[in-house]
Amino acid sequence: MKLKIFPLFILISNLVFSQASLNINLLPGEKVWSGFVDDGAKMPFDAGYHFDFYANNGYNQAQPLLLGNKGLWVWSEEPFAFEVQNDRIIISNATSEIKFAHAGSSLAEARAYASKNFFPASGKMPEKLLFSKPQYNTWIELTYNQNQADVLKYAKAILDNGFEPGVLMIDDTWQEDYGKWVFHPGRFPNPKQMIDQLHQMGFKVMVWVCPFVSADQAVIVRKIMKGKGFLMQKTADKPTWEKATDPAMIKWWNGYSALLDFTNPTAVSWFNEQLDALVTDLGVDGFKLDAGDMEFYSTDALPMIPSSPNRQCELYAQIGLRFPLNEYRACWKMAGQPLVQRLRDKSHNWTDVGNLIPLMLAEGLAGYTFSCPDMIGGGEYLSFQNAKTLNQNLVVRSAQIHALMPMMQFSVAPWRILDAVHLDAVKKAAKIRQKFTPLILELAAQSAKTGELIVSSMEYRFPNQGFEMVNDQFMLGENMLVAPVYQDGTSRTVVLPKGNWIDDAGKTYKGGKTYTLEVPLDRIPYFIRSK
Repeated sequence: MKLKIFPLFILISNLVFSQASLNINLLPGEKVWSGFVDDGAKMPFDAGYHFDFYANNGYNQAQPLLLGNKGLWVWSEEPFAFEVQNDRIIISNATSEIKFAHAGSSLAEARAYASKNFFPASGKMPEKLLFSKPQYNTWIELTYNQNQADVLKYAKAILDNGFEPGVLMIDDTWQEDYGKWVFHPGRFPNPKQMIDQLHQMGFKVMVWVCPFVSADQAVIVRKIMKGKGFLMQKTADKPTWEKATDPAMIKWWNGYSALLDFTNPTAVSWFNEQLDALVTDLGVDGFKLDAGDMEFYSTDALPMIPSSPNRQCELYAQIGLRFPLNEYRACWKMAGQPLVQRLRDKSHNWTDVGNLIPLMLAEGLAGYTFSCPDMIGGGEYLSFQNAKTLNQNLVVRSAQIHALMPMMQFSVAPWRILDAVHLDAVKKAAKIRQKFTPLILELAAQSAKTGELIVSSMEYRFPNQGFEMVNDQFMLGENMLVAPVYQDGTSRTVVLPKGNWIDDAGKTYKGGKTYTLEVPLDRIPYFIRSK
């Protein structure tokens, strides 16, 4: 197939944005998706939707990519803004060359072309354990009181309640301070012994880190400042990095801190030394690399090498390539790489449960195939502070969505908040995942080699058959359709493509129809395409 590529060349200097505009015509009936994961529930976009990739990742992953279901792809190496209209896309504020064309006539063909040419698969995948066993994060149970006794208690309860050991992530406040990446001696009196014990129990251990350094950690700050390894404060009399003398104080969710500048080798070297010491000295297996959000890189904070907030986010993500056990929540232009991506923290409500599937579908389209739909029941900890508001059905349905996604992550302890009926339903979901773990691992290995999606939308697998608006069910691979319940109830509709489909109970359905299913609490409806 011969492709016509129409580039728009935009000259830029020192990141001064051009206001050049470009119209890209859509084919009749063509719908548009983008690489902005946080708006996955809005895809394909209605006319009037607009977005600017510059300094905006919505606390999640982003990729400078547009795709259409008639074969359109749009790519740029740098951020740009766009607006979707009925018959065209309007590109503006482009900071680099815009490339676009049609490759074939489907969403899958457009995405395959973009993947191969702009974010090819690396041939590597993250640690298999992240896919093959559940993940457990201590955040919801311990929040800002991570401590050795309760971490071990949590791990023991996982096993005592009949769950498999897997990856255990110790979250924020295990450390003595931000930037002082040693276990807090008061809360963790013997971290090496704790990690050894967790290993003996069958867990691999990840710890939470971020690119911030507390301003009053004088020894650490002075060491990093020898190479000016922070973003530096811009002032009227010190407008350049060369003249700046003080680190910028960046406001983030835990206060005000200095922020490492990953365009500076001093910062990269120092941060890697801290992580390597945890691995070598204590046996830590990997890292949850949080923050790195584009919004933290303001125009008043000067990097050593002029760079956009997007580029800083990308450079932070590259740190994780050194560790097969890794996790990111914010990312830019790292699709195709062996990095684990997690959806942003979700609240404990049905709206956010309903967003899990469309956002995970957007992850895959953007090229982030090694992904996790946040934490079961929600990862926004304030949602769990009032026990009266907890919904046991929601936790079960959330677990069922996770069960047949690339990864499954617990945080709130289901054995603590659920009665026996609901806990058994969650355990059954985990058992169903065990049944299909070989398939998930096979698809992950394939994705590492080819960039192919692990989970995908109906439109992706069955192009131009009227499925473009169906985003509440998904395909696991090419032949398995999954339709979990995402609302408070015991029924749902499912749309089956043409052909014969066998459901989870062995019943055969004729495709090309919509069915209403009864879905008791412990059921995950899925269908295997019959050969």
